[in-house]
Amino acid sequence: MGTCQCKNGTHHSLIKMKVEKKHKMKTMLITGGSRDIGAATALLASKEGYAVIVNYHKNKVATDRVVAQIKNKDGIAIAIQADITKEQEIKKLFSKTKHKLGNLDALINNAGILEPQMRFETMNMERITNIFKTNVFALFLCTQQGIRLMALSKGGNGGVIVNVSSLASKSGAPDEYIDNASSKGAIDTFTIGLSKKIAPEGIRVNAVRPAFIYTDIHTDGGEPNRIERIKNTIPLKRGGQAKEVAEAILWLASEKSSYCTGTFIDVTGGK
Repeated sequence: MGTCQCKNGTHHSLIKMKVEKKHKMKTMLITGGSRDIGAATALLASKEGYAVIVNYHKNKVATDRVVAQIKNKDGIAIAIQADITKEQEIKKLFSKTKHKLGNLDALINNAGILEPQMRFETMNMERITNIFKTNVFALFLCTQQGIRLMALSKGGNGGVIVNVSSLASKSGAPDEYIDNASSKGAIDTFTIGLSKKIAPEGIRVNAVRPAFIYTDIHTDGGEPNRIERIKNTIPLKRGGQAKEVAEAILWLASEKSSYCTGTFIDVTGGK
C-alpha cells in the first residue's frame, strides 16, 4: 500500500474519526505537558482511554517524545505549541483543540514556573510579575476557555478541571520561594471559588498539591538535588515520582471522583 499524503484538514478529520471509533473517547488538554508531572499525566491519561492534547511552550523535542510514546501504544495524542502567558495564543490553543478533537472533557492546568531560591526582600518586580503571569493569570485565562468548551449552557457536555497547586500554598515556603508559594495560594482560593460557581454547568473543579517530587523544576529553582537534601524530613523518607501525582490527577478527572468538587489531594509523602 502507498503512503497516504494527507493534508492537514484530512489528517484532523481522520483523528476525529479515530476518536469516534473508540467509543467517543474523552479528551484531555494538559498545559505544560512536555515533561515531569505534565508528561506523566499525558501518558497515564492515554492509558486510561483519553485522547490527549499536549500543550508546550518551547520544548518540542520532549513533547514529540511524549506524543510518540502514546501513539506507539495506539493512543491518540496531539502536540499544540502555545505560550499561555499570551491571551491570543491561549485562544488559539483551545480553538485548535476543538477543531482537532471536537470537544473537551478535562482540562489539567499544570503549567507553572519556579525562580531560583531567594529571600523575599531581594525579589524584584519583574520576577514577581513573571511568577504570577505564568502560574496564576495564565491559569485563569485557560480556565475561561475551558469553561466555554465544557459548560452545559454553552452547548458543552460538562467536564472536569484539575489545577496543579503545591504544598507551598500552605507552608508559604518562607526561606525559598515565597512568591511561588503565594501564587499557589491564589490557585487554591480560585479552585474553591470556581468549584462552587460552575458546578451547575456540569463542571467539577479540583486540585492536587504535590511537594518533594523528583522533577526538573528543582533545577529551575537553583537546587537540582533538593529532594535528596530534605528527604529524611519527609515522613515517608523519600521523594515522590511524577507518576504518583499523575495518579491523583487522573482520579480527580475521572468518574471515580464524581461527587468531589472543590477538593484537594496532597501528594507530599506525609508532610
